[in-house]
Amino acid sequence: MKLGKMALIVIFLTAAMPVAFGQRPNKSEIITDKAELAKLQTAVEASPDSLKVHTAFIKAMGTDNPELEKQYEVWMTKYPKSAMVPYALGKAYEDQESPKAKPYLLKTVALDPKFTEAWGGLWIDAERWGDFAGGRDYLAKAVASDPSNPNYNFYYASSFSGADEAKYRELSLAVAKKFPSHERGAQALYWLGARSKKVADKMKYFELLRKSYSPLKFNWSASGMSSYYDILLSENPAKAITLAKEMAKDAEKQKEWSNLALQAQNVAAAKKLIAAKKPGEAKAALNKIKLPRYFSFNKEIVLLKAKADDIAGNTGAAYDSLIVAFGKAPSLRVKSVIKSYGAKLGKQEERVEADIWNRLDGVAKAATPFTLKQYFKPESASLSDYKGKVVLLTYWFPGCGPCRGEFPHFENVVRKFKGKDLEYIGINIVSDQNDYVVPFMKSSGYSFTPLEEVKGRTKGNLDNGGAAPTNFLIDQQGRVVFSNFRTDGDNEDDLELMINLLLASKTL
Repeated sequence: MKLGKMALIVIFLTAAMPVAFGQRPNKSEIITDKAELAKLQTAVEASPDSLKVHTAFIKAMGTDNPELEKQYEVWMTKYPKSAMVPYALGKAYEDQESPKAKPYLLKTVALDPKFTEAWGGLWIDAERWGDFAGGRDYLAKAVASDPSNPNYNFYYASSFSGADEAKYRELSLAVAKKFPSHERGAQALYWLGARSKKVADKMKYFELLRKSYSPLKFNWSASGMSSYYDILLSENPAKAITLAKEMAKDAEKQKEWSNLALQAQNVAAAKKLIAAKKPGEAKAALNKIKLPRYFSFNKEIVLLKAKADDIAGNTGAAYDSLIVAFGKAPSLRVKSVIKSYGAKLGKQEERVEADIWNRLDGVAKAATPFTLKQYFKPESASLSDYKGKVVLLTYWFPGCGPCRGEFPHFENVVRKFKGKDLEYIGINIVSDQNDYVVPFMKSSGYSFTPLEEVKGRTKGNLDNGGAAPTNFLIDQQGRVVFSNFRTDGDNEDDLELMINLLLASKTL
């Protein structure tokens, strides 16, 4: 069954999402006038297969009203063959990320196995329960119920990412081929590029995206070109210039891309000057580069500036600048370069490690204490309970897609520290979703200790700003050392590095 064009649901986001979960009606939308409610009830009974009239009635009643489910029990008895009756209520609960959604959505597909959007709702709900395999099965049924639906073809392909990479690539390429005029086809190629671990594969998929879906017509292709440009700045600045000039043909983005073409020219010039051993001129060219803060190449600029200092004979300045940069954004690559400059300065590896830790130690601040309710134990848990352990702390909630996307990468790292002094904690910031939490933990197999947030508590330097996911690393002395980092398939090693640094801090 189709309900018209389905709204786009963007998943696998990279930015933290605010808690705007659910679409609860405003109090002003709830109607208490019995005559008005009677009119809306009559409208439903006149057209029980109309989602529009159901939505108006549910909004007027309010989903917290206990009379709402009673009324729908009456209607499900009165209209036993109507799949829309249970779906309307199931969709209302699903939109609110409520655990109440599942039974009504199951009743829907039992009545109408071709009800595509109900299978889709069950998939989203299964994700919140931590039932990822079950969610994939629901997606398969959504695709089977309507093979021409690009949304569910895309979601089904994406569901294999991290589970079966070969099948993920196969299905994603099939989506791109099957829907050459739809954003979902472009999105499938975008994520193939973004999730690939090898730079060569990233470039291959982004180039395929550029050729297959005009960046001037498809939003996902335009987004992909920003990522492609970012990679090209490192791999091939001349090609980055060409790409930027091509993208500048878009009148709406001409200013943005013309500037990026200029930045790529500065990068190309700086690299040539470094190769020519002209550090002063190279540093001047590097200082001209002004890229948006989200570009990964900003880290490369720091390394290039250090290289220019080293060429100029200022290896100490290069070393010191990278120690500072590492403290803000630790990475294996930066640490490797720090060690090379340290060796050039005659520093033993132990001294380099100490220098890195001294910088981190100097900026670490005592974490704001908390005491929060546990889900698996009757007693509360306090931050002080974990003194002597490194704490990986994340804010999340079951309906948070970005959180669910990050958890597997955390697990890949945390499992390497089994038996070590590492504690992994997740604070659920949406108490309305408490019913999901324990089943989510049991079904997903994730290892973090779930705690329940307390509304209005003082968070201090552990403040998530109402967003999730937001992450912190706390050292064995209870101090915040790293914050506001994200972990994905490209940087699991960096999280492992940060944890190892904190675990080793006792010996430094």
